[in-house]
Amino acid sequence: MDFSEFIDHYKKRLHKLFNVEKNIDKLSLNRGLPQDIFDKVMDCKPLSVFIPEEYGGRGAETHEALSMLQASSYESLPLSLMMGINGALFLQPVVNYGSNEVKQPIFDRFLKENNMGGLMITEPDFGSDALHMETSFRKVKNDTDTCFQVSGTKHWAGLTGAADFWLITARKENGSGLGRDIGFFIHDSRRGGIEVEEYYKNLGLYMLPYGRNKINITVPEEYKLQPTSIGIKMMLDVLHRSRLQFPGMGLGFLKRMLDEAVNHCKERYVGGQSLFNYEQVKKRLNRLQSSFTVCSAMCAFTSENVPITKNVSNMDLTANAIKTYTTDLMQQASQSLLQLMGAKGYRLDHIAGRSLVDSRPFQIFEGSNDILYQQISESVIKQMRKLKSKNLYKFLSEFKLTQRSADYFTDILDFKIDYQLGQDRLVELGRILSRVISLEFTLRLDEKGFNKGLINNAIRILRDDVERMVSTFTHYNNPDVVENYEESSSWLEAITPEYAHR
Repeated sequence: MDFSEFIDHYKKRLHKLFNVEKNIDKLSLNRGLPQDIFDKVMDCKPLSVFIPEEYGGRGAETHEALSMLQASSYESLPLSLMMGINGALFLQPVVNYGSNEVKQPIFDRFLKENNMGGLMITEPDFGSDALHMETSFRKVKNDTDTCFQVSGTKHWAGLTGAADFWLITARKENGSGLGRDIGFFIHDSRRGGIEVEEYYKNLGLYMLPYGRNKINITVPEEYKLQPTSIGIKMMLDVLHRSRLQFPGMGLGFLKRMLDEAVNHCKERYVGGQSLFNYEQVKKRLNRLQSSFTVCSAMCAFTSENVPITKNVSNMDLTANAIKTYTTDLMQQASQSLLQLMGAKGYRLDHIAGRSLVDSRPFQIFEGSNDILYQQISESVIKQMRKLKSKNLYKFLSEFKLTQRSADYFTDILDFKIDYQLGQDRLVELGRILSRVISLEFTLRLDEKGFNKGLINNAIRILRDDVERMVSTFTHYNNPDVVENYEESSSWLEAITPEYAHR
């Protein structure tokens, strides 16, 4: 089956399952995915796009993976996340770092038995601070075989209690505590050793179970991933590759938000005329179209620049810019759709309300956007310092990720950067830089013959957004939190006595 036939069949299957055989608005009120629906989805072998041909998959082509994620998220964002977790956080790491002895049997179970896999990094006391995780491993002898004993507590792993395989991260025990480097271990759930201590009542993404897991497992030596250098670089490669593929999940979702909004506004009449004719409505639709265009550009960039064979551990700037802006666009789009839909959209069994809560955690997991925006700025400032460059426009005009887009901000970005910016200003600058980088991707998409009207629209909105953000950035006031805010802060005591005693 060629890819166009494969993806067309998958799209039709999802549409039929969620809109004809079942009603996704009702399905989404319950946690988990009914087994019959899951089986029919997986019978299309969507995860085959992450598996190389020599192991029976479709070839692990990036454009196929993104297209599958896009098709999934158009019908269901949680379903797309489920596929993304399996692909980017389990299958792709196994492809790149798994031992030859374990690859074929694992991939066979995914292709023939519809198995699922997930990743456990986060711990209750160490979320974004993953390098200080306390889950540990040590080498042990099990009869005649060498194994690893892994123990600790992990939480917020998507597919908690449901995955057939897990990638589990841990630090090596040594005489004085835990080492700095990270190890990755493949665990087959059939071997036991993972106890779900609590299932969380996650606010959205009902299709995916989350919870807290107590880990006490023994892993055969061949089930430890083999980094090409150190484990931390392997973890960066895994996380950056995943972030670079977020536009696949984002694009289908954004297209659905746009379609729902346009259809609603054309059919809904207020004050004797279609909503579609109101300027504020057009402004929202205009921004939704821009989001769709920019995310399309990101998909094109990732497809052409991130093959499965490329180590992306050093692509932190690109990965962080793509992940942050994609997820911001997703949340903005859901907010706009809900605003346009009005009260009827404010329901969990309506796509507008559901999309709002389902898209929100994308700005948090796999790196909180506030932290990643800070890291974007730190990366750029580090390079500027190395070149002894202080003028932001001059640097960006010569930087490979912004060479063309910088020309759209000649005056706006013509200012000096302080190498010692505070954390909040680093976050603000990171937002600006992510938009400038995204415009570069959009201009590259323009060269490939993408809809010119959509391109011009995206350029206008990105320029407006950057101009507004730069204005905030350059007119800066130090944040000042009033510690004794409860003192003299009652409005009732502040009103004049004559009103208080009426």
